[in-house]
Amino acid sequence: MRAACAISAKVAHVSRRHFGNVRKLPSGRYQAGYWHDGRRHVALETFKTKADAQAWLATHEADIVRGSWAAPARGKVAFSEYAKAWFDKQVHLRPRTRELYEYLLRVHIEPTFGQTALSAIVNSEVVAWHRGLSATVPGTAPKCYRLLRQVMAAAVADGYLVKSPAVVKGASRERVEEQAIPTVAEVRALAEAVDPRYRAMIWLAGGCGLRFGELAALRRDRVDLLHREVRVAETVTELVGGERFVGPPKTDSSRRTVAIPSTIVPVIEEHLANIAVEPGALLFPAPGGGYLQRHNFRQRAWLPALRATGLNYRFHDLRHVAMTLAAASGATIADLMARAGHSSPRAAMIYQHASRDRDHAIAETMGLALQEPEKTVRQHPRVR
Repeated sequence: MRAACAISAKVAHVSRRHFGNVRKLPSGRYQAGYWHDGRRHVALETFKTKADAQAWLATHEADIVRGSWAAPARGKVAFSEYAKAWFDKQVHLRPRTRELYEYLLRVHIEPTFGQTALSAIVNSEVVAWHRGLSATVPGTAPKCYRLLRQVMAAAVADGYLVKSPAVVKGASRERVEEQAIPTVAEVRALAEAVDPRYRAMIWLAGGCGLRFGELAALRRDRVDLLHREVRVAETVTELVGGERFVGPPKTDSSRRTVAIPSTIVPVIEEHLANIAVEPGALLFPAPGGGYLQRHNFRQRAWLPALRATGLNYRFHDLRHVAMTLAAASGATIADLMARAGHSSPRAAMIYQHASRDRDHAIAETMGLALQEPEKTVRQHPRVR
């Protein structure tokens, strides 16, 4: 009887309310708990006052009502543990994206947040982390932030967090620096200097905007010279370790048919007649057969052509030439998206910047206008 009374005394100070309950522990502190979703959830910490415990219950009750509830114990899971479980579920990722995510998590995210409980990561820490990355690896910082934000959003959806701490305005935006691209004359010089087996490859990149992986996977039956079109249906993806994957492009928009400028048709005709002769043959095979490797092409064909011409460009810059010329020709955002195989307007808008040649042409036209009598200029409204 005494034992029963003693036990009763220890838990006698139990305050029951409509949602959950609060009890005073022998230590004098208060514990709060409630039932939800078929399980009992108890606060991971005790409270100094009864009011603090009741406030904790009120917060969780409100979270349940507005659909933003997270189980208290789940928030104690370490970031690295949750991120690994999340990553394992992303079976839809393409090989190169998976490789990139693994690298970003291992090198730039987990060293800061890996051993920290999800609920212990706060916005100020995310801001400081992003600021540090922006100072050391500015080109990588937006990618890291987008991945962290994606993981944290999943943690909220899975009930591990009530709110994501990864909210940094402008952190996901990549700053695209203006860079020089080859002129048409330079593209022609590179095409003349490169190994003849790749001359048509230079023109398809510089005239149609095809990516290297798309060109490496391109076969003869994808080229329709009668209608002056090339169809992009496959791409070669290369990982850092050298592993390669051949399959459909990354997005539906990358599967596309691109019109070929008439001026480069003769180069492609010559290539089909002398190099890619067999039906279904790769248009630009490796010297020993099979798919062309980016590194081998760079060492054996691209760099020698650069040295011969005295130029210094990346192969991908040829794609910029094609898309910039398309924009200068009056292509709309939708036109550029279709031609480049972009899935978002933002990527296509990059190519709407004016080329140097176009800018000089505009300046010359302005020069003629400036020669007009002053009264002609004054008739126009003031620019604000």
